[in-house]
Amino acid sequence: MRAVIACISMSVMGASVKLIKVLRSSGRLQGWSTSFIVFTARSPDRIVNEGGSQAWVLNPARAKLCKWLICTQNRHNPDHEFSDATEEHGSAFMMAEISAIAASPERPDRWIVEISRFARINLPEIWQHWRNPVRYAHLSDLGVDPDTLRFEPMRDMKVTPAKPQSSAVGWPPATLTIPEAKKALAATFGVKPDAVEITVRG
Repeated sequence: MRAVIACISMSVMGASVKLIKVLRSSGRLQGWSTSFIVFTARSPDRIVNEGGSQAWVLNPARAKLCKWLICTQNRHNPDHEFSDATEEHGSAFMMAEISAIAASPERPDRWIVEISRFARINLPEIWQHWRNPVRYAHLSDLGVDPDTLRFEPMRDMKVTPAKPQSSAVGWPPATLTIPEAKKALAATFGVKPDAVEITVRG
């Protein structure tokens, strides 16, 4: 059984949990997807106006390991009053940098992928009729290079009002116990909590 080793840096003023940064910088996330695709019936303008893509059923701990969101268009949503899709069905129309995973204001039991900047793209037939509308992927497999795109910052856009801090699932939280950290990492990497080893360095 593989073990995941995470380092938690401790400061005199209090604990500063930096699990994600440590895992990334140490190379322990090598081979893990750095992006995920969503199959959405919302238009690009609506996603920007709402501050991100919602309302998804996903593992927030796993999603927090990703940097990029790729939006593909669903033009076949039966709820025509809800859907305002404008792009070609199945095409990837937006790439965005993820800023947070938070509880959706529409459905608290689901999640919104909040974004800090975005770029319009046009890649046909990216969505391959997968059952789950959220799919993790590597940018290299999609043929997308963020260095070649022109991103627009979200601060210039109309976004939804800020939600209470308690509704967000930012990383790290204000306080985090060792058992909570082990449980979250176990869920992320698909192992049992007993397989997670956490080293605290003063």
